[in-house]
Amino acid sequence: MSNRLINWFKFASPQSFYPLAGRMIPWFWALAAVFGIAGLWISFFVAPTDAVQGEGYRIIFIHVPSSWMSMFIYLVMAAWAALGLALNTRLSGMMAQALAPTGALMAFISLWTGAFWGKPMWGTWWVWDARLTSELILFFLYIGFIALQAAIDDPRRADKAGAILALVGVVNVPIIYFSVKWWNTLHQGASVSIAKSPSMAQTMLWGMLIMALAFWMYSIAVALMRVRAIILERETHTEWVKELSEVKQ
Repeated sequence: MSNRLINWFKFASPQSFYPLAGRMIPWFWALAAVFGIAGLWISFFVAPTDAVQGEGYRIIFIHVPSSWMSMFIYLVMAAWAALGLALNTRLSGMMAQALAPTGALMAFISLWTGAFWGKPMWGTWWVWDARLTSELILFFLYIGFIALQAAIDDPRRADKAGAILALVGVVNVPIIYFSVKWWNTLHQGASVSIAKSPSMAQTMLWGMLIMALAFWMYSIAVALMRVRAIILERETHTEWVKELSEVKQ
């Protein structure tokens, strides 16, 4: 057991994690493609038309997974940031930095697809609804994290400053999730819940879950590609990166 732990801990080093990430990236891209094709097929060609919202409801197959991922990525980013802050590990800060742009993208997609959904359903592109507003705050937290790290030249100081901001912002995630329960909002309640049966057709549910897996696999693949680039940028002075550059040339 102890030997296995030692083997896993070695990947906490950027030098060890770099080739591992390179081997994993093609697999996650392949899974993202498979789940994406299957999810889009079920969502737009198999799932039935909604009795109330008509065909316009199908935007939820993009909107809901992107909303889930925007919250999940933030929690993972904050966890990596906290790990780096507590243990002073280099890779943790790099992973947090790599996840932030993808999380911001997911929040952006969530907001825009929500607007396209809201226009025919509510008669307006935007309302200062509790869930919409807290999701917008999440997007600004991502942008703030990225901007703060970019504004500090020393990567280790940037990681610590970003970690503090990320941890403070974690409080917004449960506000997003529970906002429809805590306040009287225009946004509909959760269609999928652990505590109760889903309030949608099985094909709709499967389409949404498979699309969520596609978004998840995509996010991992992109984050791994980005962290490899960050590792090379930050470790450019090390011997192993110099040797790697010579091999590529």
